Amino acid sequence: MPKPLTELERRVLDYLIEYLRRNTYQPSIREIGREFSIKSTKTVSELLQSLADKGWIERDPSRSRGVRLHGVDVSGDSVSVPLLDEDNNGAEAESFVLDRRIAGGAGAFLLVMHGNHLHEQGIWEGDLVLVEPVSSGAIHEGDLVLVRDSHSAEVRRCSRVGAELQLEPTTPDEKAMTLAGRQTAAVQGRVSGVVRRLRPFPTDGATDNLTIPT
Repeated sequence: MPKPLTELERRVLDYLIEYLRRNTYQPSIREIGREFSIKSTKTVSELLQSLADKGWIERDPSRSRGVRLHGVDVSGDSVSVPLLDEDNNGAEAESFVLDRRIAGGAGAFLLVMHGNHLHEQGIWEGDLVLVEPVSSGAIHEGDLVLVRDSHSAEVRRCSRVGAELQLEPTTPDEKAMTLAGRQTAAVQGRVSGVVRRLRPFPTDGATDNLTIPT
């Protein structure tokens, strides 16, 4: 799974996607710099390299427009969003086609929910939560966040205690968990929506590339 982005990295990635949709080729480093008022081409290059290191793009530093997006469909007003299942080691199960206005920015993915610990938030087992990869600094009070450790990943309600993030308990006998310093890297993204089907999916394989109407 690609790593979370800073706010600026996310804006740059969104710009790359929209530019490619309009022009069928990528912007140059100087065009990216002008778009974001960055005078140094070195700074732009470092931004692109960070996107590459985090798994969002591939780039050829020897070419001004040497950028290739990973897993992004730039056709029309829809976007293919991967569906991940943590009970299957986070493997991508299939993809859903969502309206771009629902999917939000670049890099969003759907995650299958297991358990009903978020029923008070209106989220139930089997729901698909839409996650936007963001850095811990972009998390606000009350956000639902995806938190990952070496063993598992789960969605938790988050609050702020000063500069620290606190994950609210999911059961009465559980204590709140405080994330500080490097621990905040465990936050993999913010939940921005829920997709729920009121009847079971058909079993004839018709779920692939399912289009959610708006």
